[in-house]
Amino acid sequence: MENDNLKNYLNFLQSKIKIAEKTGFDIKPKEVHPILFPHQKDQVIWALKGGCRALFNSFGLGKTMMQLELMRQCSIKTQKPVLIVCPLGVRHEFVRHGKKMERGLENIKYITNTSQLDENLYYITNYERIRKGDIDPTLFGAVTFDEASILRGLATETVDVIMSTFKSIPYRFVCTATPSPNRFLELTHYAEYLGIMDRGLCLTTFFQRDSTTSGNLTLLERRKKEFWYWMSSWATFITKPSDLDYDDSGYDLPPIKIHHKLVKFDRDLVIDKFNGQTSFVPKKSDSLVDAAREKRDSLSFRIEAMKDIIAENPDDNFIIWHHREKERELIQKELGKDCRSVYGSQNYDERETNLLEFSEGKYKYLSTKPEIAGSGCNFQYHCHKAIFLGIDYKFNDFIQAVHRIYRFMQEKEVEIWVIFTDAEDDILKKLELKWHNHTTLQNEMTDIIKQHGLNADIYKTQLQREFFENRKEFKGNNFHAINNDSTFELPRMESNSIGLVHTSIPFGNHYEYSENFNCFGHNSSNEEFFKQMDFLIPEIYRVLQPGRIAAIHVKDRIRYSYQNGYGFTDIMPFSGDTERAFIKHGFALISRITITTDVVRENNQTYRLGYTEMCKDGTKMGAGLPEYLLLFRKPPSDKSNAYADIPVVKEKEEHSVGRWQIDAHDYWKSSGNTLFDSASLKKMEMPEIIKRWDILQENVPYNYGKHVELNDLMDSIGKLPRTFMALQPKSNNEEVWDDVTRMITLNSDQSRKNLVKHICPLQIDIVARVIERYSMKGELVLDPFGGIMTVPVVSAEMGRYGIGVELNERYWVDGCSHLKLTESKNNQLTLF
Repeated sequence: MENDNLKNYLNFLQSKIKIAEKTGFDIKPKEVHPILFPHQKDQVIWALKGGCRALFNSFGLGKTMMQLELMRQCSIKTQKPVLIVCPLGVRHEFVRHGKKMERGLENIKYITNTSQLDENLYYITNYERIRKGDIDPTLFGAVTFDEASILRGLATETVDVIMSTFKSIPYRFVCTATPSPNRFLELTHYAEYLGIMDRGLCLTTFFQRDSTTSGNLTLLERRKKEFWYWMSSWATFITKPSDLDYDDSGYDLPPIKIHHKLVKFDRDLVIDKFNGQTSFVPKKSDSLVDAAREKRDSLSFRIEAMKDIIAENPDDNFIIWHHREKERELIQKELGKDCRSVYGSQNYDERETNLLEFSEGKYKYLSTKPEIAGSGCNFQYHCHKAIFLGIDYKFNDFIQAVHRIYRFMQEKEVEIWVIFTDAEDDILKKLELKWHNHTTLQNEMTDIIKQHGLNADIYKTQLQREFFENRKEFKGNNFHAINNDSTFELPRMESNSIGLVHTSIPFGNHYEYSENFNCFGHNSSNEEFFKQMDFLIPEIYRVLQPGRIAAIHVKDRIRYSYQNGYGFTDIMPFSGDTERAFIKHGFALISRITITTDVVRENNQTYRLGYTEMCKDGTKMGAGLPEYLLLFRKPPSDKSNAYADIPVVKEKEEHSVGRWQIDAHDYWKSSGNTLFDSASLKKMEMPEIIKRWDILQENVPYNYGKHVELNDLMDSIGKLPRTFMALQPKSNNEEVWDDVTRMITLNSDQSRKNLVKHICPLQIDIVARVIERYSMKGELVLDPFGGIMTVPVVSAEMGRYGIGVELNERYWVDGCSHLKLTESKNNQLTLF
C-alpha cells in the first residue's frame, strides 16, 4: 500500500472512534434560571450543548426543575412550542414547580391532542396520549421524556413508533432516575432515540449476542469500561451533588430499614407426580403457575400480616404495593375509607387526584401497583413507610416503588416491609442480589463522572482501542496463515500472483470479529463498511491473476422495524451492495449462485418468519434468506478471446459432463458441514463428539499422534472428561466391546455460553466446488478473511497452496491447528 493510501486508511480507522456528537447550542451560566442548584445548572448547560442528551439522576435531585429549564431555553432558541411527556400522576409536579419558576412556565398547559395548541409555549401530556397517536411531534421545537423507563412497559412496536416519530424534534432529552446498569436494552433504546448510535451498532460494539436467540445480550467483559465511558459522553449519572464536586448539604438520604415479614401457613398434602412421594413442605414458586398458586393460597395470610404491621404503626401513612386486583379489593375492604386505590381501569382524572392528594397527606393509605404509580410520583413529604404485600422477580419495579418515599427531601427514617411466604425465599434472595448488583454497577458509572466531570471530549481518549500490531504467521508445505489486517497484508503480496480469491466477507455492524478498530465488523453502518472495503478490494484486484475469479460468499441482512421505521422487518440487499463495491473497482460480475439455508433456524435467529404471526396476517411474512456466491472476474489481458492469462484447464476425464451440468447451474445445495473452531467444539454435546469420533475411526486409519492431539485440544477447552474416556480407540474385532461409555451426567448448557458465530460460515463442500472449478493444482488460493482457515485447509487438501489472512488471533490459532493436520493425508479434525 502506498504511503498516501496507508495514511488515508489509518485516518479512516481513527474515525471509527465515536462519541456523542454535539448538536445543541451554548448558553452562559448567568442565563440559567437562578432557582436551579449548581449541580442542576451544570447539567442543563451540558445537555443544551449536546442537543440530545439523557439525564439520569437519583431520586429527588431535581429532574423536574432541570427539564423545565431545558424546555424554557429551547423555546427561546427555536421560538416554537415545547413538550413534556410524563406518566400519569406526575404532571402536577411540573405545574407546581413551573409556578415557582414563573417566566412563562407558570402557564404550562396539559393537552390530550395537539389540536389543543394555542398561543402558549409550554405543554405537557402523558405517554398514553403519544401511544395513541394523539400528539403530532412536528409542531414542537423540543421534547423531554420524563421517567422514560416507563416505555419498557409498552409493546416493542409501540416504543419503536414513539422513538422514530419523535426523532423529528431537533432537541430531545430523556430524564429518569439512574437506570439499572444491567438493563442494556433500555439504554440502547435511549441511544437510538437520541441519535447517538444505531441500536444494531451498539449491540455489535459492546455486547455478546446469541445468534440463535434474538435479544439475548451480555455486556462483553472486555468492553465494560469502554461502554460506560461511551455512555457518559451522552448521559449523566448523578447520585448526589458531590459527584460534580458540589456540597451535599440537604441531599443526605435518611436511614432505611428493610423488614422481612415471613408468612407461613398450613398447606394441602403435596404429591410429587414423578416419584409419588408426599410432603407438607412448600413447593418453591419457580414457575409462573406455581407463583400464581402461591399468591392465591397465601392471600388471606398476607392480608393479616399487613393489618398487623399497620396496627403496630397506627399514626403513620402507608403505601401498600400489590400485584393483583384481588389483593387490591381485600386491601380496600380491610382499610376502609382511610384508603384509596389507584388501578388500571380507573378514570385518569380520578387516578391523578388520588395520587396528588396522597402526596399532600390528605389521606392515610394508598393501595396501588408498582407499574402504575411506581415511577415519577413524590410521596416523601407525608409518607415514610411502605408495605409490599407480595414480591416477584421484577427488580426495577420494586426499586422504583421503594424510591417513591426513599428520596432526597425525606426527613424521616424510611421503613419497608416485604411480605413473603416460605415458598418465596428464593425470589427474595434474587431480589436482594439484584439490588446489590444495581448499587455496585451504579457506582462504576458515577466514578467516571467524578473523575472527569461533564467533559465528553476527554472520553475520546479513553475510548481508543489498540490498532492491530504484532503480525504473526504460520507456514507449511502447502499453506500460509497470517494473523494481520488483510488491508495491511495484501500489499506485501506480488501483483497477479493469486489464482483464486475465495472468502465470506464480514458484515459492517452485525458482529465484531476482533477487538480493535481494524475489524471490518466494527463500523457504524453498511456505508462505512464499504468505505473500508474500498481500501481492500483494489488490493484483491491487484494480486489476482488477470481473467481469474474472486468468489465472494454473502447473505442479505434483516433490517428490523426499529431500524427502518416501517413497523415490520425488511431486507437490506447486502449482496447488491457487495456487487456494486467490486464492480466499482474493476471487477465484472459473471454469476450469482444461490445456496439454500435452513428457514427454521433463521426464524429462531430473527423471529420474523413465525407461523403464528403468519396466520394472523400473511402479508407480514417474506421468505427465508438464501446465501449467495458472487463470482467476480478480473478482466484478462487479452480481450479477444476472453480466456484468462493462465486458463484454468480441465481434463475431461476428471471433470465430467455430469459435473459440468451441476456446477453450471445457478442453484447449489450444500451439506452444511463446516470446520469448527474451539468454541464450536465447546458447544457440541459429548454424545455428538463421540459419534463423530466413531465415524472417523471407521473411515480413517488410526493415527496415535493425531489421537493425542485431539485429546489435548479437548482438554485445552475444558471438554476432556476426567471420569470416563470419551474418545476410545475403536476395535474392528467384534469380540472387543468398545462402545461402553461410562458417562454419568454432562452439563452441556454451561459449554454453550460465550459463543460467537458467523451469520453465514463457509461450507466445506461449497469451498471444494469453487476451488475445483476455478483453480488448478499448485496454484495460490487466497482468503483475505480467513477465519478458522476453511479455504486454506480445503485448498491444501486439494493440492493447492492455501493462504489465509485473519485479524482475530483466536480464530487464527484455531485455523493453524486445522492447517497443521493437513500436513497429513488423513485429516482427523475435519469432522470436528
